[in-house]
Amino acid sequence: MRQARSKWSMGIMVAVALSTVVAGCGSNSSNGSPAAVSPAASAGASPVKAASDLKPYKLKLIYPGTPQADEAKVEEALNKLLEPKINATLDIVAIDWGQWDQKVNLMIASREAFDVLFTAQWNGHAVNVSKGAFLPLNDDKLEKVGNLLKQYGKGITDSLDPAFLEGAKIDGKNYGVPTNKELAAQGGVIYRTDIAQELGLDMSKVKSTKDLEAVLSVVKQKKPDMTPLFVRDGDNLNSHYMAQYDFLGDGTVPGIVLKDGTSTKVVPKYELDRYKDSVKLARDLMQKGLVNKDAATTQLSVQDAMKAGNVFMIPSSLKPGKDAEMAGANGQQGKLKQIELTERTISTGETAGSMLGVSSSSGDPARAMMFINLLHTDKAINNLINFGIEGVHYQKVSDNIIKNADATKNYSPGAQWMFGNQFLNYIYDTEDPKKWDLFKVFNKDAKKSPGLGFTFNAEPVKTEVAAATNIGKEYDPGLDTGSVDPDNVLPKYIDRIKSAGQDKIIAEKQKQFDAFLAAKK
Repeated sequence: MRQARSKWSMGIMVAVALSTVVAGCGSNSSNGSPAAVSPAASAGASPVKAASDLKPYKLKLIYPGTPQADEAKVEEALNKLLEPKINATLDIVAIDWGQWDQKVNLMIASREAFDVLFTAQWNGHAVNVSKGAFLPLNDDKLEKVGNLLKQYGKGITDSLDPAFLEGAKIDGKNYGVPTNKELAAQGGVIYRTDIAQELGLDMSKVKSTKDLEAVLSVVKQKKPDMTPLFVRDGDNLNSHYMAQYDFLGDGTVPGIVLKDGTSTKVVPKYELDRYKDSVKLARDLMQKGLVNKDAATTQLSVQDAMKAGNVFMIPSSLKPGKDAEMAGANGQQGKLKQIELTERTISTGETAGSMLGVSSSSGDPARAMMFINLLHTDKAINNLINFGIEGVHYQKVSDNIIKNADATKNYSPGAQWMFGNQFLNYIYDTEDPKKWDLFKVFNKDAKKSPGLGFTFNAEPVKTEVAAATNIGKEYDPGLDTGSVDPDNVLPKYIDRIKSAGQDKIIAEKQKQFDAFLAAKK
């Protein structure tokens, strides 16, 4: 009953917060930079030392993305800002998306020492929490360090909408700090407008994924050396943002409801017509040569594939101005446009869709939290890690508007959605200057998932979850990208995952979800 009440309260808080989401975010973009080591937020918290009293410490930040040529130069510039504030230096470690899961799992299993790690509900967050990979950030009784958010995260709690922290909790604990960004979600595609114009394509006719084949076929016919649609594991026509799956927690754990539906029955995704249609379409596009042949195994991100210049279209999670934002980062200004293919939805997963967690192997968790707090509050540090060095990697047009420079290609990680507070970010001169106001409109009136406010606790079935997760990693990339024949492979997938205990997982998920819904009434 205590658990049900807790989750009910979380759901109410999330729902209330959604009505005013990102309200007041404009105040976050001031040039002022509150000190990361300011006094604790509440009475009784341990006093925070001044930067001069802290021993020097080297922070290690790990995130998924392409390593940047000028990473060392940006680290040097960041360190000049970090040392006076928290007496720390920073080692940035970018891991290519294609290697991300494998390398992170190895790092966690081997207890490699690092401090801050990107994590997300759709990327195994709850499973990694169950492995002890992350420290609880709001635990007053955490050994040696206490409540990290309370002591060192005042800038986070002051600026971040409560819906994010509430929705990202697992059994009342936060194991990651969500990025301050858009809260609604929408799937679609981003394409090259110059190629569409050159080939005379009428992109207004693309209303759903079923409409893609017609335009992709023309690209293949008239530009045989160009990849019509680049897809990969995690970014394809069956990705969570395209299919509107709500996994009610970790996206690697079986059992879903639909965000754009009304049913509260938890089912395996492969029982849904949209899943069957999606893997069939993916296979058809693959067989017709309309997607990249290495889709299931490529280590290239969709953004980097588009940046390389020989790709016409990519699937993408969308938000206002995603096309212009990507074009600015890629040096393709005016050449990209997005098409929305799903309705806007909000689930608990969106609150935890991009987070930074403090590793349980960190040598100084307090310093790690101070650093995350700076990413949420310090405009100079936030923009330096996102865009590089002013006058080198970008030029300023005005206080908040920037344009590319000759060296943009040497540092352009395109990871603004991962680091801290997007409302502190500069805006490219090709983007809408009212971008952050559009985010508020984007969130307004988005459809709420039937599972909004609920997060599944996998602890009672953790053995089955571990087995099912591994089977999903084996089969999902091939099925989702069309690299294998679903008629032959899907039955094997179903047999394997059932044998691993999928029915037990779904029964437990349904039990917890039913209790949540009953308490909500």
